[in-house]
Amino acid sequence: MRTQALILSLASALLLVACGSAPPGRAPSVSVLSSGQSSDIAIHAMGLVGTPYRWGGNTPDSGFDCSGLIGYVYRHRAGVTPPRTVAQLAGFGEPVDAGELRTGDLVIFGDDPAWHAGIYVGEGRFVHAPSTGGTVRLDRLDNRYWARQPVRFRRL
Repeated sequence: MRTQALILSLASALLLVACGSAPPGRAPSVSVLSSGQSSDIAIHAMGLVGTPYRWGGNTPDSGFDCSGLIGYVYRHRAGVTPPRTVAQLAGFGEPVDAGELRTGDLVIFGDDPAWHAGIYVGEGRFVHAPSTGGTVRLDRLDNRYWARQPVRFRRL
């Protein structure tokens, strides 16, 4: 019940975020995705929270690893097939400054090589498939663990 309330709360926030604009004097990052597609990506990712982790997994039935989750959501909500590995995702799309993040952007952890990825869903949160024995989950970028990791952001 609490997860459903959180998803509804974030979905409402996504609708408000979609109406935002870039700060004065800064050009927004260009995206090939519409704001509606970006919101759909985030909402769909949140709906997969709780799906089991499986290395190499790329469907809700088989489970997901982090790049499999991203590929599944992008294919089904934007018609885009991203690269399959985290190392390849690190070069997918265009770089985005942390201050310009919007829903649907990729969150990439690790410098070189990148070792983990998720989907930004707004309000400082991202959805990811973290590890064997776990499930797809919603975490905060400012969480004690994630805040200490090198992170970069990408937008299609």
